[in-house]
Amino acid sequence: MSAEKIEISKTDNIPHVQTPISGEEVISKRVDINDLLARARKKSKHEQFVNLIFLGVFVSLVLVTGIILSF
Repeated sequence: MSAEKIEISKTDNIPHVQTPISGEEVISKRVDINDLLARARKKSKHEQFVNLIFLGVFVSLVLVTGIILSF
């Protein structure tokens, strides 16, 4: 059985690791239903806005094509 010799190199070059203080970052484990509903409403309004933009582009495209073809 051979024994390997383990050498410890200088540890001065290794930066010290600091443990975070438990009071610095407080994460609530409870979910607020009002925040979730507000986020859902905001997303819904954004989707409606995007749909209106696409509808406006489509209607203007149809009108421009109709005007060009009528001449």
